[in-house]
Amino acid sequence: MDRRFALLSLAALTGCGFALRREPELSFKTLALTGFEPDSPLAAGLRRQIKRTPVQLVDDPNRAQVVLEVSREERDRNVVASTSVGQVREWQLRLQFDYLIRTADGELLVPRVELRLARDMNYTETAALAKEQEAANLYGAMHSDAIAQVMRRLAAVKLPS
Repeated sequence: MDRRFALLSLAALTGCGFALRREPELSFKTLALTGFEPDSPLAAGLRRQIKRTPVQLVDDPNRAQVVLEVSREERDRNVVASTSVGQVREWQLRLQFDYLIRTADGELLVPRVELRLARDMNYTETAALAKEQEAANLYGAMHSDAIAQVMRRLAAVKLPS
């Protein structure tokens, strides 16, 4: 009985146009990443995603069909709420990531994109270590979101003929 239900559910989802999200298909063969800091988690995540595609990462931007050029990658946190004695009660974690996509010759394929992500986090000093881990997890989630958005932008890139 449970197996029949599962098969009927799958058939219903297929009939409505539902499909699992697949990796974006990129229309170019080589890509260079420039402007990242050496220990950038965004660069590491993008490299992992690109390795799952047939696109080859190259170090020299002059030899790449497409160049993803980063002009800003910043993480910061701001106090959103505090108590009357100045203890922090809520932080806002932010990720700012600006980039453009161009050819090796400098032809602009995607103009400068200003990606801004933010997450709010409650804070208590009694759980400071746990809250630091929560902040790391929230930054990780923002990095994943940013990487997914960049991959979708790369998938939309069409090289000039």
